[in-house]
Amino acid sequence: MYIAQQKRRENIAEYILYLWQLEDLLRALKFSPEAIYTSLVEPNECSEQEKQQLFMWYMSLVGLLKEEGKEESGHLSHTLHLISDVENLHLQLLTLPSGAHYRTVWAPLKEELSRLRIVLARDGVSDIELCFRALYATMLYRIKGDQSKTGAIEDVVTLISPAIATLADIYGKVERGEFNLFENA
Repeated sequence: MYIAQQKRRENIAEYILYLWQLEDLLRALKFSPEAIYTSLVEPNECSEQEKQQLFMWYMSLVGLLKEEGKEESGHLSHTLHLISDVENLHLQLLTLPSGAHYRTVWAPLKEELSRLRIVLARDGVSDIELCFRALYATMLYRIKGDQSKTGAIEDVVTLISPAIATLADIYGKVERGEFNLFENA
């Protein structure tokens, strides 16, 4: 909860990927309250009240996953809505004068998206969701030590990372009122 709050304030992309990782971690723990408490709450050096808040937050995520029918796979609507918001910003930056720098970072990646869709078998998702899925897949492949799958998208990830980092930075600045989309770059 505390890490998620910090990531949400500082970097929307890291926040989304962190929540996706938590979803998979909660599934791996089979949504067991005991396992969640032992593995995710107890190791934290905080007060008992903070541990209770943290535990309740994890259990609320469990509740949402169950409520949305995503016990086996899939991502919470919350993160998908955030990706949609990031996608909307992306689309604006592709057309507005204030997006000139972003367009230069995005351009090399644009050419690779069709190949990435084939590799990840993700036809029906937006370009930005596709990028998030590639970043998350790469992270999982690295954790599992699966170099054969990592290699298939690693070259594109080197293009995705700066584009998503730039987009996340602009997203945060727009939220904080530090970036005006409608001013010239």
